Amino acid sequence: MPSQYVIGVDIGTQSTKAALFDASGLCLATAARKSFLYQPGPGIVEENPERQVAAVCKTIRQCVRSAGVPVDAVAAIGIDGQMAGIIGVGRDGRAITPYDSWLDTRCEPYIGKMKAANEEIISKTGGPPSFNHGPKILRWKKEYPRIYRSIHAFVQPGGYAAMRFCGLDGDAAFIDRTYLHFSGFADNRRGCWDEELCRRFGVSPEKLPRIVEPHAIMGSLCAAMARRCGLHAGVPVVAGCGDTAASFLACGATREGVCVDVAGTASVFAATTEKFLPDRKRQVLSCGSSATPGLWHPYAYINGGGMNVEWFRGIIAAAGDGVSSKLSFKEFERLAAKVPLVESLPLFIPHLAGRVSPSWPRLRGAWAGLALQHGLGHLYRAVLEAVALEYGFYKKVLQELRPSLAFREVRRTGGGAGSTLWNQIKADVLGVKIVPVTRDEGAPLGAALLAAYGVGLVPDLVCAADAWIQTCKGISPVEKHAATYAVRQARYERLLVALNVWSCENATN
Repeated sequence: MPSQYVIGVDIGTQSTKAALFDASGLCLATAARKSFLYQPGPGIVEENPERQVAAVCKTIRQCVRSAGVPVDAVAAIGIDGQMAGIIGVGRDGRAITPYDSWLDTRCEPYIGKMKAANEEIISKTGGPPSFNHGPKILRWKKEYPRIYRSIHAFVQPGGYAAMRFCGLDGDAAFIDRTYLHFSGFADNRRGCWDEELCRRFGVSPEKLPRIVEPHAIMGSLCAAMARRCGLHAGVPVVAGCGDTAASFLACGATREGVCVDVAGTASVFAATTEKFLPDRKRQVLSCGSSATPGLWHPYAYINGGGMNVEWFRGIIAAAGDGVSSKLSFKEFERLAAKVPLVESLPLFIPHLAGRVSPSWPRLRGAWAGLALQHGLGHLYRAVLEAVALEYGFYKKVLQELRPSLAFREVRRTGGGAGSTLWNQIKADVLGVKIVPVTRDEGAPLGAALLAAYGVGLVPDLVCAADAWIQTCKGISPVEKHAATYAVRQARYERLLVALNVWSCENATN
């Protein structure tokens, strides 16, 4: 039987998800396993890399069993994963360190050290130093020198799982180009490590993995891992890409002007361009290589932005009268939808875990403008609106970088994509039509597309994305809301600046 199925896996922050597709893009099975984050103290967020690998194996096995497809008909596996964190691997290719998560903020002092070369780093990598690879690597080098000396290379969860699947050693460690804007040490346009940046911060290029294409075949499934996955040995494993890049591909962001809103754990706003656009001046946007050859994604995100909704319902509302704690998200949305749009509504700052875009690590969340007449609906609407206002700021920066860029539409995906109110608020703030993607597989769909393209099951990645991805009727901006949101946008941005000054002064004193 010819191989005709592909499996895409996403190693996410909250869970690992897998999906099995046929060559036409029909999803035959999905599976998920909850992540096990280790958070013993402030700023610490780690995970066991082998638990991540085990979750990948279990979800693949479950998909194969649920779909009932012949195991010898699986053509390829693609794995995407969290992008900004790192895992140190030894010469044997096994993890020496825990997964140092993108939510872990202990590298903050080293962000400051790298900011001395901010403009050069942004110009070359496409992104500023933040809670990502460069500062994290420097933390391991400075604070754990013995462990650092034994690390052969630093990789990400998706790459590590692929290495384990193929039995690769440390010399074969890899990173694909969609991660390079988080690296701190790459020449992104050329797709190589930058010797000057490495020398400046004392990081040997030998500790950095080889750079590959997202659809490159890295090896084949070894016998031991095949048994754990319920597959035959020898299935090709492609490099895959970062989870955000996979989500962009899964939305069909394969042409210039198509924007994406990923309403997940991290709230991400991105555009698609044909040019590399490093944000040297504002230092807000990162410009990452697209999984689609020849394209780029300038984007920014809120650290844990999608978690704010869960936080509100689980902690703030539950601390009320006992009735509010029983309200569903839809009921909260109904309360918020009843609140009329006026300039004086309260504002919410969504950066409970620090601001990433730009890097303001000491800024934290806040409400402003609360009055006695404000209730749960006002508060919940402010939480939703804050993400839209942050996106409005990102769009303004993007327009400064590329004034001629035409925004075709914003494709929305992720857990919050079904919220009609949230979609309308975003459309009004951005002045762009929001088009929800009806497929709910998310990043695993993007990883599966790369797997299919890598082994030639689909001959053209863009055409395959067009065929696989479906959207529903979009939500257009309400013209009469534009003036009100222009005022609220300006107030929001001024509030951000004032609170960041206060946060820095408070931390210093």
